[in-house]
Amino acid sequence: MTKMVTDVVCPFCGTLCDDLEVVVSDDGKELLEVYNACAIGAEKFLHTQAEDRPKRPMMQQDDGSWKEVSYEEAVEYTARMLANAKKPLMYGWSSTNCEAQSVGSEIGELVGAVVDNTATVCHGPSLIAVQDIGIPSCTLGEIRNRADRILFWGCNPAHAHPRHMSRYSIFPRGFFTGKGHKGRKVVVVDPRVTDTAKLADIHLQVEHGRDYELLSAFRVALRGEKLPKTVAGIPSERIYEAADMLKGGRFGIIFFGMGLTQSLGRNHNIDMAIALTKDFNDFTKFAIMPMRGHYNVTGSGQVWGWQFGFPYAVDLSRGFARYNPGETTANDLLARDEVDAVFVIASDPGAHFPFRSVKKISALPSVCIDPHYTPTTAVCRLHVPVAFVGVEVNGCAYRMDNVPIETRKVVDPPEGMLTDEEFLERVLVRIKEIKGV
Repeated sequence: MTKMVTDVVCPFCGTLCDDLEVVVSDDGKELLEVYNACAIGAEKFLHTQAEDRPKRPMMQQDDGSWKEVSYEEAVEYTARMLANAKKPLMYGWSSTNCEAQSVGSEIGELVGAVVDNTATVCHGPSLIAVQDIGIPSCTLGEIRNRADRILFWGCNPAHAHPRHMSRYSIFPRGFFTGKGHKGRKVVVVDPRVTDTAKLADIHLQVEHGRDYELLSAFRVALRGEKLPKTVAGIPSERIYEAADMLKGGRFGIIFFGMGLTQSLGRNHNIDMAIALTKDFNDFTKFAIMPMRGHYNVTGSGQVWGWQFGFPYAVDLSRGFARYNPGETTANDLLARDEVDAVFVIASDPGAHFPFRSVKKISALPSVCIDPHYTPTTAVCRLHVPVAFVGVEVNGCAYRMDNVPIETRKVVDPPEGMLTDEEFLERVLVRIKEIKGV
């Protein structure tokens, strides 16, 4: 016998689709089918049933071999590593729930760690820009129901957020967008001809690294002032055409991705994009939103925001929270040999950090908390497998528009397996014992 679990939240990307239907066995131990999810989201659910999935902690030996250890031994190693370190780096936090992030924050305070999330190599510049000049934003529900002008800049949701366009931005029919995609105009700014660009009414193929110039040109065009013949490789008449199309709607939205945040200009690009959004509001209603990647990277920024006052790159080593991106960010700390232990959870720096940073991680005492085998688990001294958040354990996550959503448990984890929160709570208790707190 089987049962259907409805209204399941997908723990893949920042869209946090909440309409999935999952078929599980009657005893709640086996996950059989996933409906309504994109291919990546469905695979995340089904991967929990993989036969080769790690089920117990593994410790790397001096000769490079791996030995299975108990959760108690893993807790002891992790607690002593963090308690004895002068300045440990606690990195990741983007694919776990807010409850685990909160416990991890308490550990970070206790051991004087630097806590950093994946925004450091993703949307960190967006957060800096928001701190600079604020952000006129909205919710994805408002976009679905009201937006008739969509601008994608430096992002490709067709691949990175596969159901974003069908649920919120281009195709859905909302209260005031009854014609769906036929009632919307779409502009894409991207140096490549992506699958998203192929859907656009206008595709502006900006030259690499010249987004700041094009954003400035849009602001000039909105004022009706004269532009050069070409800006950033785009003919001026195309810029005027796109600007007129966008300001002619009832409600517009700018979605931006790493094409803006991690290219030349970085946070200054986002400053200019937010300023452009404010200029559009002289003509019509306009908002702007970052396309966040990991399903709860927004949540880690929220948790640290209300605990420490800063959304990422928080240095607690002096007994109070310091924040200085470029100094207190993970890659910069590793490059300068400023940390003496590395704790990684719910992320994979081994796959995304520069080689020199990964090499530093492999040379330090290190722990990786992850349900999967990853490049990071291969270089860390200890790998602790845990339950999948959003599949085998519930918890709060924040959507890319900063709306908190409660994920659901649909199936039981393997017998004896801990969750992120449970493992961290045990580590916290042991650190308090070691420090005599």
